[in-house]
Amino acid sequence: MAPAPPPRLQSIDALRGFDMFWIIGGGWLVQSTANQTRWQWADTLAAQMHHAPWGSFAFLDLIFPLFMFLSGVTIPYALLSKRDRGVSTLRLNLKVLRRAVILVALGVVYNGGLQLKPLAETRVASVLGQIGLAYLIAAMIALHLRSLRAVLIATAGILAGYAALQLAVPVPGHGAGVFTGPGSINGYIDRLLLPGKLLGKSMDPEGLLCIVSASSVTLMGVAAGLTLRSGASSPYRKAALFLGIGAGMVVAALLLKTVYPLIKSLWTVPYNLLAGGLSLVLLAVFYTVIDIWGLRRWSFMFQVLGLNSITVYMAHKMVAFPATAQFLLGGVAAHSGAAGPVILAAGVIALQWLVLYLLYRQKIFLRV
Repeated sequence: MAPAPPPRLQSIDALRGFDMFWIIGGGWLVQSTANQTRWQWADTLAAQMHHAPWGSFAFLDLIFPLFMFLSGVTIPYALLSKRDRGVSTLRLNLKVLRRAVILVALGVVYNGGLQLKPLAETRVASVLGQIGLAYLIAAMIALHLRSLRAVLIATAGILAGYAALQLAVPVPGHGAGVFTGPGSINGYIDRLLLPGKLLGKSMDPEGLLCIVSASSVTLMGVAAGLTLRSGASSPYRKAALFLGIGAGMVVAALLLKTVYPLIKSLWTVPYNLLAGGLSLVLLAVFYTVIDIWGLRRWSFMFQVLGLNSITVYMAHKMVAFPATAQFLLGGVAAHSGAAGPVILAAGVIALQWLVLYLLYRQKIFLRV
């Protein structure tokens, strides 16, 4: 008899929804609150709602790698459990490849690909494309190397190889170890091989080498997922392990950045370690509160977002939620004085959540 599928951890969906909350308007809500109230806590949080300058880090710079990390956490549940129940590796390989192709295509659509502009004016690289291709790399490693130890070795190998490329390989006209857009090995490879328009003109933050580097963050998630799925240790021990390793990775990143810059757009190794470490810490907290302590009701809002994350990401781009919120709540906002912008920001989030809640009630989930 094939083994039963492992139970779904609600903390993973909730943490993914927490991540999506900031993408669909959470940052706007915080900034609106700070602008209207000048409360110190709101000002401090609002300062983290912008991408940090080149070479530094803000909370908003965690949102993308956290999603990639969580996509890795699901691999042992979504793929390896199927293999354990007898699904062929070939079929699973094709499933992963199909997912990558669909996400790359959706990424081009998100970038305006339906405008049918010439390739030179169309951005091929994208957030969704990077998620899909990094997932492809991580899933193939997980499917074929199988063990936690092998996944950790592969992760370390990618980080070490990527560091060697960035630090030691000379770029024509610039030399080695240059961490600017034009002078980096990332920019050189993107200009040489990546079709379409580059977001940064001289390089793309979701470019070819960035995808390879980002796959290490997805593999960190795979390692966490394998640990969660294993029955070798207690839930509290797993949470403590995540917390300790995550904190250690954060310290390592902060020490390493003194000699190797921490740059999000280039997905440098210190950035990956910092993002992966913070992701592990957040997973430890959500896993402890939701799945160990059983305190789940507060997280329902986030779970609704997390269960249809690709849907809300695409809808956020394609549907005029701000205009709808203005139509429905504009009068209330106009008569609410300084609270008006906050009401509109909250309305945009509420509209998106209600759409997803209706899909949730009907058990409609966009799976890629």
